[in-house]
Amino acid sequence: MTDTEYLDHAEAALSRIEASCDRLNDDGDADLDNQRVGGMVTITFANKSQIIVNLQKPLQEVWVAAKAGGFHYKFDGERWMDTKGNGELFENLSRYASEQGGTPLVFS
Repeated sequence: MTDTEYLDHAEAALSRIEASCDRLNDDGDADLDNQRVGGMVTITFANKSQIIVNLQKPLQEVWVAAKAGGFHYKFDGERWMDTKGNGELFENLSRYASEQGGTPLVFS
């Protein structure tokens, strides 16, 4: 994948995360604060815990830091998949956010 293709897919993923936060706030009582600075989105929960999603351009990866740990994702042509075979970015982000937020949250 070229650097331009990576950036297109990675930026789209960050935009989806931001849109999911907005939807979750609008549709329920999620109380998420999301801030984007460049290639990084920080999601802050009501309990002040955070999930940070950031781009790792040299490796063409998306990294996630959550209470559950640190995770690396590579684009497989369709989806962002964990580099250690532990699932897809948005499914995992939903699980991590639900655990940290204390309520079911679905990122899509």
